[in-house]
Amino acid sequence: MANSKRTLFLKRRLRVRNKLRKVNAGRPRLSVHRSNKNISVQLIDDVRGVTLAAASTLEKDLGFVGKNNIDAASKVGSVIAERAKAAGVSEAYFDRGGFLYHGKVKALADAAREGGLKI
Repeated sequence: MANSKRTLFLKRRLRVRNKLRKVNAGRPRLSVHRSNKNISVQLIDDVRGVTLAAASTLEKDLGFVGKNNIDAASKVGSVIAERAKAAGVSEAYFDRGGFLYHGKVKALADAAREGGLKI
């Protein structure tokens, strides 16, 4: 029986997150969510259950409200790297969720790495 796109996405998300939990070594998680219109990222401390930093194209000062393209993703990646430094975080592990590491998600991760965040 054929699986729907949503079912495959959910299976992929669980598989990625469970593998990352085994190797996280107490580091915060850089979680990415991509919708059709926006992209957002959070730096989450799973031990305490708090968000340390966040960035999104929904923020008006970034100038990409309602846009979900590679330029917007790279800008969000550089902003989260700056905010992570301000929060005292130098390394995290990258949780792409069920999204493929390609295009916008890859651009966000590359920009965060260039900003000084070790992923």
